[in-house]
Amino acid sequence: MALVTQDRTRFPDDPWKLVETSHRPGDEGTLETLFALGNGHLGIRGAHWSAADVGLPGSFINGLHEIWDIRHAENAFGFARTGQRILYIPDANNFTVMIDGETLTLAESAVQDYRRTVDFATGIYECRITWQTRSGALVATTERRAVGYETRGGLGISLEIDADRAVSADVTSSVINRQDQPVEDHSGHDPRRSGRHAGRVLLPVRTDGADGSFRLSWEAAESKQRVGIGVDHWNSAGLQPFETLVDQDDSSVRYILALNPGDPFRLEKSVSYAVAHHTQEAAVDTAEVAEEGLKPVAEIFAESMRHFEQYWATADIRVGGPNGLQQAVRWNLFQLAQATARADVGGIPAKGVSGSGYEGHYFWDQEVYLLPYLTYTNPEGARKVLEFRHSMLPEARVRAKELSVDGALFPWRTINGLEASAYYAAGTAQFHIAAAIAFATNRYLWASGDAGFREGMGAELLIETARMWVSLGFFGKDGQFHIHGVTGPDEYTAVVNDNLYTNVMARFNLRAAAALDHPSINDDERQLWQAAADLIQLPFDDRLQVYSQDADFMTLEQWDWGTPRDKYPLLLHFHPLVIYRHQVLKQADTVLAMFLQWQDFSAEQKQRAFDFYDPITTGDSTLSACVQGIMAAEVGYTRAALDHFTNAVFIDLDDSHGNTIDGVHIASAGGVWSSLVCGFAGLRDQGAVPFFDPRLPQEWSGLSFSVRLRGGLLSVDLTPGQLSLRTDGIALDVDVRGKLVRVGPEGVSVPLEEVPVPEPTVFPSGLPTASIPMVQTGV
Repeated sequence: MALVTQDRTRFPDDPWKLVETSHRPGDEGTLETLFALGNGHLGIRGAHWSAADVGLPGSFINGLHEIWDIRHAENAFGFARTGQRILYIPDANNFTVMIDGETLTLAESAVQDYRRTVDFATGIYECRITWQTRSGALVATTERRAVGYETRGGLGISLEIDADRAVSADVTSSVINRQDQPVEDHSGHDPRRSGRHAGRVLLPVRTDGADGSFRLSWEAAESKQRVGIGVDHWNSAGLQPFETLVDQDDSSVRYILALNPGDPFRLEKSVSYAVAHHTQEAAVDTAEVAEEGLKPVAEIFAESMRHFEQYWATADIRVGGPNGLQQAVRWNLFQLAQATARADVGGIPAKGVSGSGYEGHYFWDQEVYLLPYLTYTNPEGARKVLEFRHSMLPEARVRAKELSVDGALFPWRTINGLEASAYYAAGTAQFHIAAAIAFATNRYLWASGDAGFREGMGAELLIETARMWVSLGFFGKDGQFHIHGVTGPDEYTAVVNDNLYTNVMARFNLRAAAALDHPSINDDERQLWQAAADLIQLPFDDRLQVYSQDADFMTLEQWDWGTPRDKYPLLLHFHPLVIYRHQVLKQADTVLAMFLQWQDFSAEQKQRAFDFYDPITTGDSTLSACVQGIMAAEVGYTRAALDHFTNAVFIDLDDSHGNTIDGVHIASAGGVWSSLVCGFAGLRDQGAVPFFDPRLPQEWSGLSFSVRLRGGLLSVDLTPGQLSLRTDGIALDVDVRGKLVRVGPEGVSVPLEEVPVPEPTVFPSGLPTASIPMVQTGV
């Protein structure tokens, strides 16, 4: 299916905005994701203000969650015990507008004009609707909203109402506890979707309100975390509220007035949230803390505008491509900012703060797909995410003991540091999350030169994960080091021996730790790590001359590629055991290893692997298209690279996986950044110097961006036949296709020869990859 690219009249191309020019019922929930606002801490879905016009409205705070005991039908030692789920916080984005007795809703009222936008340049959402009321008046409503940045718990909302004749207006502004509203639980038939709690979750602690203001707080029944909200109202008419009602689930302020032409009524709603995450903070009055954070709406809007002015000055990526592409690229970059900017020392949920999908959990996605973006655009933010991982070390050490390994074993999915994946085959068995954390740590150290982090938290993360690997694996009778009983990134092949990706990344992890000069590492441990890394088994099929995804992958039966398209994603239509016994991939696995550890494989090995695995990769995971595109570019398959990239950049805008309703696929958005910077610009890191091997698509006139590196800013401008580099002051050695150049503020340009498209090797891509065909590149 397609959404934005299918109807450019409804969603016109604007390089700096997402625009909707007409309302159509049926896709409200998806559009609430696309028009959502957030700052990494607080998120507000892009729902309309009327209750009759919403799909899946809600607001979220990163890390605020409820817990419960996971009940396994058949329990076993070491199974995950504590479920965690992000909470819907009390939602302030609710209004009821009555004109001459008619309640205005898109569902029931006559609409003459409609336009809503989210402005990437300012972070401001606006929706303007002109209504033809039953009383004959033309009434215009304009809602604007923004989240704070200096004030990360702040939200500003304004609603303006104007009429072409005298009317009576009845306006109610509400705060609704959506967590405890009765809704359908969709997680039973789709594990990607968030479940719901059976009993009441948010228990009222404080319910104060008068004269248009609220001071409210709640406590989660089991986690004991608290959330408080302060709300103040201001209006242009200077009216006192007709009534202020306070309730644990629905608090409201009501205004009744005569509205005259040329004298619009503007209602401003200042909102502030505060949380107490830990039990030792239980005595904190979160409503009082929220009150202290209240700021006028104009100040919240100004914070948002200042933030994005600074953000785009260095984080923008300019693409000289077909119509619609620049808008899609900036929408993805905008989502990355909204998911990370004020997360501070915290994780990045799989949906950012745009929805409840995947329960608000943190996965390996943040290290492999998001931290490249953060490391090169916001190094301080990258460090804070790694500090957050480091804060989970105590729980990770306990979990390692449960799994009979040394060091630290980080949970596959979590909010509070405890493993929350009830299905161990596609959860705990993914030990490779340890290497993802080590890899992100090493990349940050390489790019930033942060000596303090290297000597402290960074070293500890590398060392504790290395200790886990060397105890998890073993030296076999063949003299090789093996790692058995693991699941790689591809969840369609589970609990296998010597998964190539896992072993390649473990080898990196062991070598990075062994290279440290740290007092906690003795000579015997260092030698053991080096031996395990040097002797690690990498499965290779001699007959096919291609690396095998695991020790047995080449023995599996091929998947039936005549399977109807409506049976994808396979995980929703086939028992896991059916999938596990076939050669079929959910996402890039071996190919991802060759991208991340680019120096360990030859060009021929990469091409043969891509030719073999790309046709059998379904793309059922949104993490796949970007990686497939990056490696297609490196191999020289520019057409396939562009197709995969186009699929990735429109995954949410076109709802191509059918679950954008649950939130932005934020790791895929990070993959879009990597596709541009690492795929088409060809940046590779963690070598002696930054390395570029560009692959600009023939259809593009150029690609330009900046990356933060070694305390400076490196600007990159790629045009057909030339790569231009410039720094903001530092001198930097850069390798461009084997030519070492010194880059300074005066800049340097390197001519580029066209890379020929290679002939497909032993395994031609006869079978179309299931992740490609949704979007045309010319939209």
